[in-house]
Amino acid sequence: MIFAAILAGGIGSRMGGTDTPKQFLDLGDKPVIIHTIEKFAINSKIDKIIVLTPQNFINHTNHLIEEYIGENEDIVVIEGGETRNDTLINSISYIDENFGIDDDSIIVTHDSVRPFVTHRIIEDNIEAAKRYGACDTVVPATDTIVESINGRTIESIPVRDYYYQGQTPQSFNIKKLFNLINSLTEEESNILTDACKIFALKDEDVYLVDGEVTNIKITYPYDLKLANTILEDQHD
Repeated sequence: MIFAAILAGGIGSRMGGTDTPKQFLDLGDKPVIIHTIEKFAINSKIDKIIVLTPQNFINHTNHLIEEYIGENEDIVVIEGGETRNDTLINSISYIDENFGIDDDSIIVTHDSVRPFVTHRIIEDNIEAAKRYGACDTVVPATDTIVESINGRTIESIPVRDYYYQGQTPQSFNIKKLFNLINSLTEEESNILTDACKIFALKDEDVYLVDGEVTNIKITYPYDLKLANTILEDQHD
């Protein structure tokens, strides 16, 4: 089976001026998270969509799905974790408990606040995860990358041609991902920022999937303004 995990566990502390997590703010005529879920709901290859939110937003999310998408037994809302990786583990545990995990099980993980993911990106993720076991959606770095260890002076300026900006989805063979997670030491678990780093720590290859510059992550107030502009352009 192919599962989509929509990671909506964040509280949006950087959005400013609102207590509402950024994934529940309106983009156009509906919440950001609904735009994102819809992109996966219309993909016939996705068997189940798991939306992971803060516990106190589970009912709210279910109400939004019913209002904007309608009843859909292939969409389930469960509690996320304290960290991104805890949220990912919650999704895998849910899959294991309710469906089991076999050698061909795939999970496509995506930020709830990237509402402009395209059908092509999702399709490429599914195929790459099937073929290689792990993939990350990226775009080439356009700005010069500066490394500073102390935050005051430059250590190095790497060659930009070799660097990419990570987006999502990130997609995996679930059994392979699950085994790698279980092999992590406590120290390794504490430094993780996303699932692809699990593979990197264990010297496992992660295939690159081409992203899109419009596949933005809504983090700051400016991002929401930009997202509304992108949405308006798409409707013109």
